[in-house]
Amino acid sequence: MIFSQTLKISSAIAALSLIAAPAIAQDETTGWTGEGSLSAGVTTGNTETTDLGLGVDIGRDFGVWKLGLQAAADFGETAGVETKNRIYLGTNLDRQINDKLFGFGALSYEKDEFSGFESRTFIGGGLGYEIFNSDKLGWTVRGGPGFKIDEVNAVLDNTTIPATIITPATTEESLAGLGESNWRYAFNDNVGLTNDTKVLWADTSTQISNITALTATLTDTLSARISFEARHDTNPPLGFEDTDTISRVSLVYGFGK
Repeated sequence: MIFSQTLKISSAIAALSLIAAPAIAQDETTGWTGEGSLSAGVTTGNTETTDLGLGVDIGRDFGVWKLGLQAAADFGETAGVETKNRIYLGTNLDRQINDKLFGFGALSYEKDEFSGFESRTFIGGGLGYEIFNSDKLGWTVRGGPGFKIDEVNAVLDNTTIPATIITPATTEESLAGLGESNWRYAFNDNVGLTNDTKVLWADTSTQISNITALTATLTDTLSARISFEARHDTNPPLGFEDTDTISRVSLVYGFGK
């Protein structure tokens, strides 16, 4: 199962690259940079499970343009029964305006079989600003309007045979707003702390996520990371918790830095 889902992620990353490439001048490249990670974690909330995670976060500069691609997958089982299956795909295209200010466009897609949502899609754009950008301290914020599509699963009463529908499946479309903060601090050349917060507001519901991570360099390319993630939904489907937390230990492979 993990292998097949990984192939889907790789295909999606390639597709996103092809979509964004025509908008970018091809003659001032600095190469791809980023990281891939393999993690083991514990989740509480809608599921109580131990799980395996795969992640990719890469970017490439094209003069004043920068393309970013993100992919993540989490899988988990409890007593031999699948209790977690989540895939996230995202891309952003940034255009530097001056030393600190930039414009951006963003597209994301999330599929989580154990959240009550069939899928969630967001497309939008806006402005970003680099408040700090040094080797020791970095802080970037971005925000802007967009459009959000939530595919909500039907809620079933499984006590009857056949199961009866309590709430039918729906598609919720709404105007949305994105706010994001990415903060980092280097204690020394080998140890750093990051905190990433994302708020995706919409009339139907608001998603808030925060990830705090401590990363320690092991070799030139390998690092160890411990992280804690909290995800909150202000209006989850009937029968689902509004908050999930995930604690992870990861092995990270970095390149191009």
